[in-house]
Amino acid sequence: MGIIEIDHHALQIHLKSTLFLYGNALSEIIRANMEDEINTMWNEVRGIIWLNHEPYLLQFEVDVHLHQNITPTDIAANTNPQYNYFRIEDFAHGNISFVDGLGCNTGYFLSENLYINSTTAAHEYGHTLGLPHPEILDIRGQGIPGIMYPRGTIVDAIYQYDEKALPGAKGGTLYPIHRRVLQKDIDDLHIDAHIIRKNMVIGQFSSVYHAAHVPTV
Repeated sequence: MGIIEIDHHALQIHLKSTLFLYGNALSEIIRANMEDEINTMWNEVRGIIWLNHEPYLLQFEVDVHLHQNITPTDIAANTNPQYNYFRIEDFAHGNISFVDGLGCNTGYFLSENLYINSTTAAHEYGHTLGLPHPEILDIRGQGIPGIMYPRGTIVDAIYQYDEKALPGAKGGTLYPIHRRVLQKDIDDLHIDAHIIRKNMVIGQFSSVYHAAHVPTV
């Protein structure tokens, strides 16, 4: 979830989001890695939005903060569409990170998914902006996988966990470190339509506070 601001003089559009992290697996390393990954990946494409037949550069400005003492009431009472909340834990049911829906502002991250260059934070951020997983998950011959392709996607061998593995076999699916934000991902945000409708907010409030998952015996 985030807000859109336009600088007509500089021909730039800014998409601003703030992420608050809570939970038992917080660290400054995780915070810094998430902030760097999201900003780097979503800005390196230098995405273009066309307004009134002029190209505007889309700039992402994402701040990530630690907020260990946040409460369910804090999240439920928030009315700032720039704010997003994610629990960070060493255990998650299903062993996955997730958000609470497309275009939402809350979720739950598994700490082991947040290693440097994992692309998990950038991928889940895309979900908070409303982007789904693509429907076709065999993209051999199409080159670099876009950021919204999930684990299990069939890709060219150079983008697999193991280049020598058979497609779809163990090691023969998308290694997430190879995902990149592409102009198509920028197009799919439909920011021009938001601006035309004068809706400068992307996403909606899910406002879910997550308790830590507990392993079942």
